[in-house]
Amino acid sequence: MSIEQWITLIIILGAVVLLVSNRLRADLVALMVMVTLGLSGVISSQEAFSGFSSSAVMTILGISMISVALQMTGATNSLGRIMLKLGAGSETRLVLMVTSISAILSLFMNNIAAVGVLLPAVMSLSRRSRVSPTRLLMPLAFGTILGGMATLLTTSNIIVSGALREAGLPSFGLLDYFPVGGPVMIAGIVFLSLVGIRLLPSGSKTDNIDGKRELTERLSELYQVRKNIVQLEVLSDSPLANKSIAEGCWSKNLHLNLLAVLRGKETIFSPEPNFPVLPGDVLIARGQIFPEAAETNRLQVEPVSIPELKVTDESHPLAEILVSPHSRLIGKSIREINFRDRYGLSVIGIWRSGKPVDIDHADLPLQFGDALLVTGHALQIRNLRNNEDLVVLEEDPDAVLLPRKGLITLIITLATLLVAAIGYLPVALVAIGGAILLILTGSMSLNDAFRGIEWKAIFLIAGLWPLSIALQSSGLAEKAVSSMLGLLGPIQPILLITLFLAISMLLTLLMSGQVSAIVMIPLALTAAQTLGLDARPFAMAVAMGCSLAFLTPLGHPVNIMVMSPGGYTFKDYAKVGLPLTIIAFALIILLIRIYWGV
Repeated sequence: MSIEQWITLIIILGAVVLLVSNRLRADLVALMVMVTLGLSGVISSQEAFSGFSSSAVMTILGISMISVALQMTGATNSLGRIMLKLGAGSETRLVLMVTSISAILSLFMNNIAAVGVLLPAVMSLSRRSRVSPTRLLMPLAFGTILGGMATLLTTSNIIVSGALREAGLPSFGLLDYFPVGGPVMIAGIVFLSLVGIRLLPSGSKTDNIDGKRELTERLSELYQVRKNIVQLEVLSDSPLANKSIAEGCWSKNLHLNLLAVLRGKETIFSPEPNFPVLPGDVLIARGQIFPEAAETNRLQVEPVSIPELKVTDESHPLAEILVSPHSRLIGKSIREINFRDRYGLSVIGIWRSGKPVDIDHADLPLQFGDALLVTGHALQIRNLRNNEDLVVLEEDPDAVLLPRKGLITLIITLATLLVAAIGYLPVALVAIGGAILLILTGSMSLNDAFRGIEWKAIFLIAGLWPLSIALQSSGLAEKAVSSMLGLLGPIQPILLITLFLAISMLLTLLMSGQVSAIVMIPLALTAAQTLGLDARPFAMAVAMGCSLAFLTPLGHPVNIMVMSPGGYTFKDYAKVGLPLTIIAFALIILLIRIYWGV
């Protein structure tokens, strides 16, 4: 072996030990690998940093930004509600549904894009169902990998099909992978739903189950929002009818804080001060109204159905904010500050001395340490990030900031995925282009897009990318494969196909499936032609082996994408991935033997 090959081998072994031991962060280990390979001279400095411009990294960047827009405009929340409805009542059904949807989606689009679109929806599903994301995100990633095995649209499958065509052999079409990949996909979904769910970690190490409850629900219970709720119908002869909320002085004269207005089938949450109150409107308010006041103002008090009552929606959530130590608001009341006009938010509760304030808080002077429960447009709550007087304690992750941009966001996203699925343009270029369109149309800001990127995944992939270059340029991968084949001598075709499947899988765990496909397919075709055998089962074994990426997060970018939000370690992937890999491996060999008769 050459010096370059020895250095590459030592770096690989060192990286594996560090990653498995979990003593250092995975992205830090990746950066160490990148720098060491560059300083050792095994690869050039340009090659050392080439991972940051790789198609996988740029695709993740683009799809991550698109996912931010989908979340900000409410599309992912809608998908999360649909998924919750389909899998309600059972964690097993939830895992089955998440795995199945991700697998089906990856039949028609790039795996990374499928995870990028579904990841925020599954996180929303986790919060709504109160099931830890640790129980759902690995099935999401594995589902997309399983679905990708059954279609031509996976990158490694495209590489294998192209190599067959260039060699003058019949290539694989869109449906040619399904006879082998389809049954493997179904078997994998069944395994994850029935057996794999028992092997998944019980919960995230950084989050408790109570933290998965929807923020609005928790705050509503904490501040006892439903305690003093009244429902009023504005009669036709009411002196408050045909006046705005500000003109009617609802807060000053009646001590009522209007939370929502029911007008026909429409519900207007957190109505603005200039919102007109019309005869027949039904008002949901917090406070108390005496019969005399109701009669004077011609307001009919109606019974309140607390279980079915909604005082907020995703565009107008509840939020908890804190009065900062040096706030200019200390000593002033909510009414004196004119809080609603100044911030566009309504204060519906104050937390002081460890409990909610029961009395009318509008004229209560604020103190340092007071927590205010506010409601209003989610974008107004987000704007408090830059306020010196108030600190946002926690934002609702399911809040919809730009509901009016939902349709244009959905159209751009679907168009982006369609163009990417057709395959005429590079997926990375299409994904970045779609993200730019969403920014230009106002579906998100550039700052919001950057905040939504999973930088740990970016640095992990970019840092380990040079390792695949070193394996090829040093000749270590080809030497290892050719030496192994030379030692075996004469061998049965099915055993040789099994060997190519195993080697492709092992290389995929060290490199990406795209790189291992490039390394393995020429060797597989050469072996088949030398023995005078049909090259297609050998090519199929290589393609399937490049998708057996369940044992470590390094096997596929989608595993890395869910690693941080799921709180997974390398051991978690091995625990679930090992039996799944064994099942898929055995099934692939059986199906190849049946289909081609080898």
